[in-house]
Amino acid sequence: MPVSSDVVENPWLKMALNNAWSNATLYRAATSLDVSVFTAKRPGFFPSLAATLNHIYDVDLYYLDALENAGQGRRVFDRAPCADPKELAELQMAADMRFASFTSAITSETLNDTRVTDRSSGPARETVAALILHLAQHQIHHRGQAHVQLSDAGIAPPQLDEFYLEFDRAPTASAYW
Repeated sequence: MPVSSDVVENPWLKMALNNAWSNATLYRAATSLDVSVFTAKRPGFFPSLAATLNHIYDVDLYYLDALENAGQGRRVFDRAPCADPKELAELQMAADMRFASFTSAITSETLNDTRVTDRSSGPARETVAALILHLAQHQIHHRGQAHVQLSDAGIAPPQLDEFYLEFDRAPTASAYW
């Protein structure tokens, strides 16, 4: 399948789409779990798969808020954690589409713009480029932990690195190109 010129010319969008595909792939495995298994204690930085995936979602909301200049800041963390994997999957997909939408309109000028992040120590300024890169890296980091937690729950963790290359690209990845 030929890659659209928008994706080739916009690596920021490509990262966001990979992120969306990776999350959708991970959630296809996680949504097979009932709530008690999803919220059960697991090894990892966060004590359960639910806690890990809620953390990813919360931090996405935080950085999307900064990228979009929405003004919520740390108030995005005030939401109650979601214990239902299907509901959390829908929330995450909506956040992933916001990220893809933001990156689809990116320009070199926008990448160099700064945004304020509301930190506990006070406001901090970051470039849009740095925020995008950090958001993507943060997800990758914690999806790795979710992989271990899925395995601990008896679910085979899905392959998440078959997105960019033509060779061995996951069939489901083509929906994001």
